[in-house]
Amino acid sequence: MASQRKDHLPSETHLTDPRALRAYTHPTRMTLVGLLRARGPFTATQAAELTGESVASCSYHLRMLAKYGLVEQAGGGQGREKPWRATAAYTVWPDHSDDPDVAAASAALSTAVAEHYFERVTRAIETRHTLPLEWQEAEQFGDSLVYLTAEELTELREQMLELVSRFEVRNADPALRPEGARLVEVLRIAFAARSGPGSAADTTDSHDTTTSDDTSSPADTTASADTTASADTTASDDTSSPGGTSSPADAGGGT
Repeated sequence: MASQRKDHLPSETHLTDPRALRAYTHPTRMTLVGLLRARGPFTATQAAELTGESVASCSYHLRMLAKYGLVEQAGGGQGREKPWRATAAYTVWPDHSDDPDVAAASAALSTAVAEHYFERVTRAIETRHTLPLEWQEAEQFGDSLVYLTAEELTELREQMLELVSRFEVRNADPALRPEGARLVEVLRIAFAARSGPGSAADTTDSHDTTTSDDTSSPADTTASADTTASADTTASDDTSSPGGTSSPADAGGGT
């Protein structure tokens, strides 16, 4: 199967049509785009082998993705044996819009992507015991609460992107990968608290937002194998993620 790593693709596909946004919410389509970015080009038959879906289903979903500019035929082959490739390394869509249809479709897609991510996180946790001990201990699952301005949150995002980008160069060149390296998924998630102390809904004084007996906060919650709470949740050795799906605020990202 030919290689078409994200590094060799145009940067971004922008989705602004509500129909395209809704079409991409299908989990099989997200999986196919992610696989094409990581392993493509490939045919509908090969897609079926990779996803466990039927050839007919993969063929249909690939055609729908092509309709909205997310994939295209790579040339050669006939019928379901025609190879497909991704059109860009990342997919971006509006994080806000004055058009109610676009806003609703964008929110639906963001929710679908989050559900897709966390389905994969759950699978990674459930199968963690199958990994060598060093990988079980290296994987991260945790969170932190920090007080930031919008500008500082933007700066944090850029710093995280810069850190991850140092390793992304290995995607296209196996010679750069050290011995023992595996493919690792890194999910970047950071959002302003919607309720509770310090949130936008909080009416208390900003300098007095802590309580001594509140145990409902998720801050610094970590899995037993991870003692370093992280803004990134990682999962190893799987390539069927959306593979670069991001909102405009995170257009350069790798998730």
